[in-house]
Amino acid sequence: MLHLLAIGGILVGLTAMIDGAAKRVGLPASIMLVVVGALLSFVPAIPRVEIDPDLVLLLFLPPLLYSSGVGMSWRGFRANLRPILLLAIGCVLFTATAVACAAHWLIGLPWAVAFVLGAVVSPPDAVAPMAIARRLGLPTRLLTVLEGEGLVNDATALILFNFALAAVAFGSVDLVSAGAKFAMIVTGELGWGLAVGWAALRLRGWAKDPQVEIALSLLTPYLAFWAPHALGGSGVIAAVATGLYVSWNGPRFIAPATRLQGYFVWGSVVHLFEGLVFVLTGLQAETIATGLGASDSGANGWMRSVAAAALISAVVVIVRFIWVFAATYLPRWLFASVRRHDPYPPWPEPFFIGYTGIRGVVSLAAALSIPYLLGDTGYPYRNLILFITFIVIAVTLIGQGSLLPWVIGRLDLANAGAAEAAEALGREVQARIAGVDAALAALDQQEALGAPPAAVAALRRRHRDRREEYRGTADARVAGSPVADDARLQALLVTAERHKIAALYADGAITDDARRRIERELDLEEARNRHALESATGDQLADPEVEAGGA
Repeated sequence: MLHLLAIGGILVGLTAMIDGAAKRVGLPASIMLVVVGALLSFVPAIPRVEIDPDLVLLLFLPPLLYSSGVGMSWRGFRANLRPILLLAIGCVLFTATAVACAAHWLIGLPWAVAFVLGAVVSPPDAVAPMAIARRLGLPTRLLTVLEGEGLVNDATALILFNFALAAVAFGSVDLVSAGAKFAMIVTGELGWGLAVGWAALRLRGWAKDPQVEIALSLLTPYLAFWAPHALGGSGVIAAVATGLYVSWNGPRFIAPATRLQGYFVWGSVVHLFEGLVFVLTGLQAETIATGLGASDSGANGWMRSVAAAALISAVVVIVRFIWVFAATYLPRWLFASVRRHDPYPPWPEPFFIGYTGIRGVVSLAAALSIPYLLGDTGYPYRNLILFITFIVIAVTLIGQGSLLPWVIGRLDLANAGAAEAAEALGREVQARIAGVDAALAALDQQEALGAPPAAVAALRRRHRDRREEYRGTADARVAGSPVADDARLQALLVTAERHKIAALYADGAITDDARRRIERELDLEEARNRHALESATGDQLADPEVEAGGA
């Protein structure tokens, strides 16, 4: 146990250091984590770390899916349901079939084994491209479609993977019964996920304690995922459905204090888990290479394996482009109703969606979960499937992922996203003004009911100042924006307060409890300040110590 805890601690520390280094050099953290993990796996002094597929599927995946569901706009998900399902179901099935055909006819894998490989490499992972795309400010619809696909496609792939494993074990699969089982799994998981979301919110509303509620929120995705997974489903749809339900209904049940703490807790959990997943993926490189070398030795064997991996990687990339362009333009060409409701998009948008077919840890976990034995013999082509899967992940994540910012720049999508963001920001400012007007109206009512005049006057001045500040911010991205200037100045003022409180504490003028209370208030003010600046301009608040000259 101490050995496992030590390895876990080292992995967490390694993930944090690589993540920090990636931010300093300006590289996508996901790519750097995989590359460094792969390089470290070949260092003789470092112990071999093998992913247990259950660790990924049962420990890491549920909170990542649930958190994405909570962060997803239910309105946006529903509005873009057609393209999301075309990608999450249609593209996954199309890719799995195309890969199976290539693996059977060009590599020589039996049909059932070829479909196992197809199911393994079929689902893209949206984590890495979403991190890059959000930072570059792409149009909201593209982000919604990409994130929605990432929420659902794992379920399609994992269910198809189980059917393919059954075909290898029993020789065939009844397509009619498989389709009926697929529909039953989807329906059952949707119902279970919604039920878990309903029960979790009401239980949290009953608890009325931030610490208890956050503990319950951390347990919620596992309850949603584990039960259907244990019964033969994927668990993915249930976890996503729970997250979407909480996202839509949470404001009615979750207290503000819980939300404030939950943002930080869940942000840390998701960030850590995503980083660990990527570094663990890289650390499998040596294990997979060793396994392939033991089963298919010799230069010719390696050349065949590398050629097979290159072929499948090319198929995975090309087939996604074919499906995305066909699914984007054919329905509009064939059906006038679709065309009227949703006109033809410019070609850079489907090109971007087609380009972001980056594979990730779910594919690797599925490949690792393939049994070692089939009856009394080894599972056919298991090591080759593992090798091909890892190469597909490396090619798409490192190759396509590293070029994604350049592709976005060439497609000129960031400008479209900036224009959309400016329009949305204008609506947000108007909403803020309307909120302040509602507060002033409530203040007038309280004054009429006999509220203390001094307090009313002070609050009226404060809210009118806020209102005028918002009115002067037609576009907070321009230089000299009141919101931006206020946030930067306030950061310096908070820093000055911190230094004075620290000096008073050092002199024994205040107690430890008083210092903690004041620090908490200053922390909340700084967090509010940073959030205001990032919401208004998209900029990060500089270190106030640096701006203040270390004063």
